[in-house]
Order: sequence, then C-alpha cells, then structure tokens
Amino acid sequence: MRIAVFTGSRSGPAAHQQAAAALAAGLAVAGVGLVYGGGHVGLMGAVADAALAAGGEVVGVIPQHLVDDELAHPGLPRLEVVASMHERKARMAELADAFIALPGAAGTLEELFEAWTWGMLGLHAKPVALLDVDGFWQPLLAQLRRMADDGYLERRRLDALGVVTDAAGLLDFVAGYEHPPRKWRKDPLPPATG
Repeated sequence: MRIAVFTGSRSGPAAHQQAAAALAAGLAVAGVGLVYGGGHVGLMGAVADAALAAGGEVVGVIPQHLVDDELAHPGLPRLEVVASMHERKARMAELADAFIALPGAAGTLEELFEAWTWGMLGLHAKPVALLDVDGFWQPLLAQLRRMADDGYLERRRLDALGVVTDAAGLLDFVAGYEHPPRKWRKDPLPPATG
C-alpha cells in the first residue's frame, strides 16, 4: 500500500515538523509506502527524510520546472519527473491507495480538494484524510460543516473525510473506510413513494 502525502513546501512550526516526521516514520515502519511531491524543502522534505530514515519506500513525483529550480530531493531512490503540475497530481493519484493532507498552504488545499472531489465524482474510491496537528484543520472543518448545513455538501461526504492525529489513526481509518456512492449517477433514482 502507498499513501499520497500533500503538504507544504515550507516547514511551519516545530510541532508540524515533528508530526510530519512521526507520521512518515510510522507509516514506513508499518510497511506503507509514501508518494509525495518530490521536493527536499519544507514539510515535504521532512516527510521524505523521515520515511527514508525508517527504511520506507518513498516515491517522488515532481514537474520539470521544479527540478530546474533545484527543488528535487537528491536522496530519493525513485523520482518521477513529469511535464506539469496536472500530470504530477494525476500520477500521484495513480500510485496511491489513499491520500492525506498535512499542514500546508494553497497548494496543499488544492491537492486535497481535487483528490476528495475525484472521489465524489466516482473517479476513484480511495480514502482521503487530514492530519490534524494542533487543530490546524479545525477552521477548514468548521467551513465544511457550514457547507453541509447550508446544503452545498452532503453530510455523508463530510463524514467520509478522515481526521487523524498520527500514523496509527490513519491506518485504522484506511482499514475501515467505506466509500460513499458517487455523487452523480447514470441510473435514475427510484420514484418517491407516498
């Protein structure tokens, strides 16, 4: 099994660095491979370094323009270079059995929401989770609850988004995951009765 990790190219607070490294090491010890953005900087680099130090499989997927900017991790046994950010996300999705977002910024949010939306649309049935470090994702979860309360987001979609605090919690979530039916169906809904 491999899990795609979405996270920041900046390091953030020490607690985030420690949680990212602990997650990566915990997954490596459990025999779970990581797929990530291929960089050596920020939390991305911390994740890769910790997983490699624990003997784990790490696959980096990075677009050529970031290789040109010298952001590629030099110590990866497997680094796939693609032409664009779009190809990077598609390749990471192909290689992964689940997705987790660690603290990050706009790019992390974009990757998270794309993977989660693809699941809603039936393009995959893979678990998607958040690593909630120091309540980092709580404001976002409050917004998602508001979207559900206002009828924009089905509650079952929100309930299917995992919120975990460590590798053990992530692995438990993945093991017990049941994917909700796709958002749009080809078959018509049965007529209402009554």
